[in-house]
Amino acid sequence: MLFAELAVRAGLPEGVFNVVNGFGPSCGGTLGKHMDVNKLAFTGSTEVGKYFLKYAAESNAKAVSLELGGKTPHVVLSDCPDIDAAASAIAWGVFYNAGQTCHAGTRMVVDQKIEDELLDKVRKVSETIMPGDTYDPSTAMGTIVDRAQFDRVNEYIGIGQAEGATIHTGGKPVEPTKGGIYIPPTIFQNVKPGMRIEKEEIFGPVLGSIRVSNDEEAVRIANDSQYGLGAALWTRDVSKAHKIARQLRAGTVWVNTFDRSSITTPFGGFKQSGTGRDRSLHSIEGYTNLKTTWIQL
Repeated sequence: MLFAELAVRAGLPEGVFNVVNGFGPSCGGTLGKHMDVNKLAFTGSTEVGKYFLKYAAESNAKAVSLELGGKTPHVVLSDCPDIDAAASAIAWGVFYNAGQTCHAGTRMVVDQKIEDELLDKVRKVSETIMPGDTYDPSTAMGTIVDRAQFDRVNEYIGIGQAEGATIHTGGKPVEPTKGGIYIPPTIFQNVKPGMRIEKEEIFGPVLGSIRVSNDEEAVRIANDSQYGLGAALWTRDVSKAHKIARQLRAGTVWVNTFDRSSITTPFGGFKQSGTGRDRSLHSIEGYTNLKTTWIQL
């Protein structure tokens, strides 16, 4: 609503930018099925994104681009060039918005030679990102968005323990305080491929560490997901970085960094993380159609 107000103040003509408030079935469903809407771009869950593909098929076959869920892996090889930098990027990449981001780096696929050291450093960084009042400028991590999501994240923490993963830090909700409901940074170790906390998007401040013995196993586990929004790779070998970046099935691959972006670079996913792209000239192609006019004189 504030963005719409700023658009009016900036002199944007009426009708160019509109905000329509409403719930999914009444608002999103109506747009999805409307015969006069020719293009939709949706950001949200994979489950709801599939509804828009269905709506398009049921209406006018409108173009749909989707930016959906994710289970982003940090692939940390034994030759990681800077474990401190990796630990900081991994911790902030999942905890900074209480894990409530589609490309949050929630899986740490790490070589067994450095897992213990890296886990310890990630834990130490996480201790600087403890939750607090969202409206306090000194707060590093704010509230879970609502009670339903709070309960969902806590349920997954219980599932992880029941599956045999071990809580390295966190795991217990913080008592309600001013400004919201909070779950502290939570790190699981001894996470195995196929566990629900390894496969399913939690959308909370929960990181799982998966130990691997070689680079090939790391790539295989990183790709063994229905999602493919982002991935990170940590290695000092540039040739290896190019090779593995090509192998990782993700729309964005960060090498020795995380969550860097520019309006000039496209953002979007592979597999069930969506179709189409946001940002860059490539995104504009999703809002236009090529047209051929053939004239014979």
